[in-house]
Amino acid sequence: MEEFFARLKEHKLVQWTLGYAAVAVALLPVLDIVASQFGWPESLRRGITLAVIMGFFLVLVLAWYHGERAAQKMPRSEVLLLVGLVAITGVLMWRVAPSGHESVPAVSTTKVTLTAQPPAQASAATSARADIPAKSVAVLPLVNESGDKDQQYFSDGLSEDLITALSQFAGLKVINRDSSFQFRASKDSVQAIGEQLGVAHLLEGSVQKLGDEVRISAELVNAADGSTLWSEHYDRPYKDLFALQDEITKAVADALKAKLLTTPGAVAQSDRPPNGNLAAYTAFLRGRADADIGTEEGQRNAIAQFDEAIRLDPHYALAYAAASRAWGALAGTFDTTPADQRRDIAQARTAVNRALQLNPDLAAAHTALSGLMMAFDFNWQGALAEAQRAAELAPGTADVKFGLAGIQARLGHLTTAVEVDRQALASAPLDAVGYFGLGRKLSGLGQLDEAETALRKSIELVPGASRPYAYLAIVEVQRGDAAAALVAAQKTPLGFWHDFAVTLALQIGTNRAAADAALRDFIGKDAAGDAYQIAEVYAVRRDPDNMFKWLDHAWSNDDAGVELLLFDPLILRYKDDPRFAAFCKKVGLPTTTDAKAML
Repeated sequence: MEEFFARLKEHKLVQWTLGYAAVAVALLPVLDIVASQFGWPESLRRGITLAVIMGFFLVLVLAWYHGERAAQKMPRSEVLLLVGLVAITGVLMWRVAPSGHESVPAVSTTKVTLTAQPPAQASAATSARADIPAKSVAVLPLVNESGDKDQQYFSDGLSEDLITALSQFAGLKVINRDSSFQFRASKDSVQAIGEQLGVAHLLEGSVQKLGDEVRISAELVNAADGSTLWSEHYDRPYKDLFALQDEITKAVADALKAKLLTTPGAVAQSDRPPNGNLAAYTAFLRGRADADIGTEEGQRNAIAQFDEAIRLDPHYALAYAAASRAWGALAGTFDTTPADQRRDIAQARTAVNRALQLNPDLAAAHTALSGLMMAFDFNWQGALAEAQRAAELAPGTADVKFGLAGIQARLGHLTTAVEVDRQALASAPLDAVGYFGLGRKLSGLGQLDEAETALRKSIELVPGASRPYAYLAIVEVQRGDAAAALVAAQKTPLGFWHDFAVTLALQIGTNRAAADAALRDFIGKDAAGDAYQIAEVYAVRRDPDNMFKWLDHAWSNDDAGVELLLFDPLILRYKDDPRFAAFCKKVGLPTTTDAKAML
């Protein structure tokens, strides 16, 4: 053993080790500062770090090789050799190491796959960043660190509360939940996320609920360079949760120099129960998470949770409004008998009326009432008034704007509806349904290229959706391109919309036998449920008699398709027919529209 240590001393390995470590410790922080200042990619930083680590072993080999003390002074050639070996090793390690920035599918209900922009688009990305407002932020879903997946609703609920609170500030662009939550667990860089969401800042962090304690870490990041503007770590009693949320909101707003909303008519909206009951708030968050699942079971579980929230705070207007929407979803989507539907519609009305009695300034209640009026009463003017009131109360909320645009389109105010949709999409840049709605309205205006772009964006966000492909087929029918219409139709996922799109596309082709057979098959499958779409097919076939006959069937069957009448370019082909005005009067719609008819 003594001989071994003597050899180490003879070769000065200890001195070389300590010397190299001292240089490395001093060098790495300097390199990190330089890398941050000049925006070096993470892969280059890793390569440098790996080169320094591998250099350590090369130094030991060279030290041992030199042997005697007299040989410790290294010739210049060997110094250059050492530097070259370190550099080559770093490059090789950098090339084979994983980049750490590979795009992965974002975890979301819409299953969106998000990718960082290719280097070839760097100049376009720079231009896009220049258009991003300085006062803009996206709240990424807070990470649930409770060790219990069942607590996900809680961390998501806190994230949504922050979105709602920040939306109350004037001039501050805040991304809606559906878009920002698509980056849950994403490994994209902050720059890529900021560009895709169109914001200058990201708020991220984590939540851990342990018994009567809650731990929250939050950080406000500059998306352009990843620098931190503000960060804080909180350990508080759970009973102080609302005060803690307010504290975080104020800190973020102060960092962004944002002031509370002063728009005339706007009223601060909140997810919290009036009596501050945390158990009621927890039940509400659970209910909202269940409703988002979108299944019948999810809606029923949501109603049970909302009822519990109401039991704990009978003045919880938002819980009543949320319950109304869940009852409406059951009636409109899942009920199979008229009796069940009537019962659930009545429940929805009772709940929303109670919400408005408790809080007339609750935007969510006006939105829920607007939906009921449109879907079940065909009370278009009443629905418009409620949607406009919701937009006055919560002008910074994208979902409220989408709802307003939908009613405006149904009343024939298509140009205005498109503008409102575009405003909403600024705060919901990854909303597939929003892009679908925009595409459908642009199709009604005859702006076919823009319509196609919007519909393809919707498909990009949710590749498995059916309706966007079907409406691409409609756009091609409007263009008169039978081949392209059939291609789009055949890409539509199998089911009702596939059958409709193929049937429609065949009507402008040259094979009349195939067109007639497709229509017969389509009518044979479910004439009662498909009456409005059958009317559209007859409109394309230039058969107004059958078109109006099937429109009457649709109205008799409470077919929701009737609400598309004033921006449907296919039906509008016969807007000058006296029967069109008569039908509009019967269903309570005006006869004027700025939509364009198919030629």
